[in-house]
Formats: sequence, C-alpha cells, structure tokens
Amino acid sequence: MEQRVIGRSGRSLSAIGLGTWQLGADWGDVEEKDALAVLEAAAEAGVTFFDTADVYGDGRSEQTIAAFLRGRPDLDITVATKMGRRVDQIPENYVLENFRAWNDRSRRNLGVERLDLVQLHCPPTAVYSSDEVFDALDTMVEEGRTAAYGVSVETCAEALTAIARPHVASVQIILNPFRMKPLLEVLPAAAEAGVGIIARVPLASGLLSGKYTKDTVFAANDHRTFNRHGEAFDQGETFSGVDYGSGVEAAAEFSGLVPVGFTPAQAALRWIMQQPGVTTVIPGARNPEQARTNAAAAGLPPLSEETLASIRDLYDRRIKEQVENRW
Repeated sequence: MEQRVIGRSGRSLSAIGLGTWQLGADWGDVEEKDALAVLEAAAEAGVTFFDTADVYGDGRSEQTIAAFLRGRPDLDITVATKMGRRVDQIPENYVLENFRAWNDRSRRNLGVERLDLVQLHCPPTAVYSSDEVFDALDTMVEEGRTAAYGVSVETCAEALTAIARPHVASVQIILNPFRMKPLLEVLPAAAEAGVGIIARVPLASGLLSGKYTKDTVFAANDHRTFNRHGEAFDQGETFSGVDYGSGVEAAAEFSGLVPVGFTPAQAALRWIMQQPGVTTVIPGARNPEQARTNAAAAGLPPLSEETLASIRDLYDRRIKEQVENRW
C-alpha cells in the first residue's frame, strides 16, 4: 500500500489506516477474537497505522492492539492513541501532571516504553490557545514518553490554531464527502506547515456505505442511537453531524455516483485519499471483510474529475447547509 509521511514526525504510514473505536466501545458489542481478526485482516492488507484512544472501552482497544502486536513481532505498525477525555472537559485539567498519568496508563495498555504518537482528544477549544499545554507536550517528548504529538479536533478553527504550533505533528479531523469544509483552509495550511492530516469518520458513521435505510435500528449501546443529537459528545462525531433521515437520502444519491468496480465506501475513501494534504484516512471495521475491503480502496484508480464534480454538487445541494456553519 502507498505510504505517506505524517508531518513533522518523519514517520511513514499507510494511506489507509484502521480506526479502532469500534473495537473498544460505542458501536455495539465486539468479541475480543473478532477484534483481533479485524487487526489481522487489516495488517495483512497492508495497513501500517492503527488509531486508538485511552477511552475506547476504557482502555480495551489499546489492550487489544497490544495483544495483537505481541503475537506479530514481524509487523511494523505505527500506533497513535489519544488522551484527555478521562476527566471533566475543562481547560484546567490539561496539565503536565495529568498528561504523565494518562501517558503512563496508555504505555501500560499498549506494552511500550514510548508511544509513537499521542493526540489531545478533542479538548475544550481554549486548550488549543494555551502555551502551557504545548510546553507540557514538548516535555513529554523530551522525557521520551512519546515520539511525537498531535491533536484531534472538532472544528476547522481549532485545527488552524493547532497547525500554527511549531511542534504539532498531526491534526486529526472529520473529513469525508459529507464534511468538506476542511478543504477550504485546513488542508492547505497543514500542507504549508508540514503537519500531517489524519481523516477520521470517513464514512459518516457508515452512512456513506449506502447500507442503511430510514428504518435501520442500531443497538442501544451504539453511538448512532444514543448520540444522534449530541447527547453524549459532539454531535459531529455521529453521522458527521448530518440529520439521519436526509443523510440516508443523500447517501443513496452518492451510491448512484460510484464508478463501476467500487463499493460506495471505497469511493468515499478514495475521495478522501485524493484530497491534497491528507496523510492517512482511518475507517473502522467490525469484521475482517470490512477491513480488507476498506484497505483495497488504496489500490483502486483515482476518481475522475466528473465524479469529483458530481460529489461536490451533491454536498452543496444536500449537506453543506447542515454542517459548514457548525464545524
């Protein structure tokens, strides 16, 4: 699979990685053997980047990745985790003492002395403007606790603030055919600054797979049920903030634009890969076949200019008004 360097870290990652939120929590139940099978399928398909967080299943996702990598010492996998969501979301909690504690826990969970990449996990907006926060992150690197650090953001404004920081290696942001605002300023600014872009929620929580209808019922412990209106965390994390009913209709139209030889999900992933400045895109997977199919998108031909224009038109007509004023 194509490898791309992630910003200032100098580390190369597969153009399609694996998001592992699904393997920890909030997407219904996943057995450990099934989670390990997903990791195996992704690695065998050429994925060299796993993204996780300390709160995914209260550390379960990190621990599952560690168990998998212990059994596959032949693999060269970069693992990024996140920190910050284990406490009340107030800027005062984003201090070096907490960073060290969270780092210690993630290093134990992952079974490593030094993390490859640690990201602030969508902290309060004020955190991105704090010199003390980024001084603390620099200290984490100096102490050998992490090789590099980045941020995961909700809004484009947060991303631009982070990109201006001199040692931020990466910005993780929602980017997909239903969330195009980052194309305007964030991706160009990141490219100019040498900051990597990790595109998350690439399938709009599965909407862009084209598999759901207005009658689809998700499990009670799936965020697509309990966070549909932002009840538990930022609404933009669920269906990219798009109203579910209109999102299903837009997804059906998107499926009609997909070239022969692509699944709708693969077309969405290919669209993201083609955006200048994107380092890697991190779809999740609930089973090995999904992991293999997602990874296979990296080997498909680029979408044509005609298809790209049609996707943009769909966004402008059906989606833009819902999301661009919020994120």
